[in-house]
Amino acid sequence: MEVIIIGGGIIGLSSAFYLQQAGYTVTVIDRTDMQQGCSYGNAGYICPSHFVPLATPGIVRQGLKWMMDPKSPFYIKPSLNSSMISWGWQFMKSATKAHVERSAVPLRDIALLSKQLYEEWSRIPGMDFSYDPQGMLELFNTEENAHHAEQTTKDALALGIDARLIDRQTLQQMEPDTQINALGAIYFPGDAQLYPNQLMQNLIKYLQQHGVRFAGNQEVTAFITEGNKVQGVKTTTGFHTADHVVVAAGVWSRDLARQLRLNIPMVGGRGYSVTFEDAPYKVRHSVILSEARVAISPMNGNKIRFGGTMEITGLNAPPRMQRVEGILASVKRYFPAYDIPLPSPDKVWYGYRPCSADGLPHIGTMERYPNVTVATGHSMLGISLGAATGKLVSELVAHVQPSMDITPFKVERFS
Repeated sequence: MEVIIIGGGIIGLSSAFYLQQAGYTVTVIDRTDMQQGCSYGNAGYICPSHFVPLATPGIVRQGLKWMMDPKSPFYIKPSLNSSMISWGWQFMKSATKAHVERSAVPLRDIALLSKQLYEEWSRIPGMDFSYDPQGMLELFNTEENAHHAEQTTKDALALGIDARLIDRQTLQQMEPDTQINALGAIYFPGDAQLYPNQLMQNLIKYLQQHGVRFAGNQEVTAFITEGNKVQGVKTTTGFHTADHVVVAAGVWSRDLARQLRLNIPMVGGRGYSVTFEDAPYKVRHSVILSEARVAISPMNGNKIRFGGTMEITGLNAPPRMQRVEGILASVKRYFPAYDIPLPSPDKVWYGYRPCSADGLPHIGTMERYPNVTVATGHSMLGISLGAATGKLVSELVAHVQPSMDITPFKVERFS
């Protein structure tokens, strides 16, 4: 049975991994050479601690406050684009306490499944990706966020996620290599870290060795349909036929879905990161600076990555170095000894996270075309939820019981 996967990011490659294992003939098509994108430049977190969706009460109000600051963590560029307006309307409707509470269990379950699968991957010869289950520290520096951290800790424990509220002294003991300016932190021992670049490169190599075909630098321009079945896809260089099609193209999945008359309100949330090798900046755990919404990631033994911001803007908008300035300035506030120079633009990575309107991914088989499975909209959790999403996709294609309840991820929930 032939399966085409549109998208060569972590979601598409994870799907290819499990589909190949299940005996399918798999072809991965991507509009790029699959050597870049959000699956490479992210923080590399495997984080069951992230059980709160992007759409939360207060985020819209906070976003409006930040809109005038070019260095702020969250920014939505005003636009009359119909897709942006549709997303914004659904996002505001979803940003409720009830939605956050409904989302916690499915986000926890898919993250825990993903962590288990990554642990299995780490034991496969040739699939090293510097997997390190060292846990995560979420630092806070204001009394308001201290109260929020206390509630988050309670919520995590209620979900069965290990979370510990630690004071300034304990935090400094856990990170003894430099002075830290913070009131305290939440410690999530169950979180893990990997090196995304290494994961992607070794996963592509593994899939090639096991017979998965790759068609890079081909953009899918149309679906070939007959009745309620998709027979294949047309690309900028030719045609590909298939028995089943998986749409896992990240932020570009929205327009592909539209061709199949499926409404997925989604925008590109641009993030930035810079990576240093053999730098004097050392942390022993994955770190999140909660007020600044900045991630700090120790990677592969000798690397450190600083990343963040959520910039809702057009996919062709030029990058803004002020965002990078904001990230590095935020690091300095928490780590006063870190004098990090602003890198040249060619040393800055940026990419577009596929942000769904309610902060939950879209994972499921289409009702209109039962031989099309969609897996997109993971926002900032693409790597974290990647392995589990691939497993779920393979189960959907094979018509077997999914490893978890995916009802909250229904692809037609906005149609």
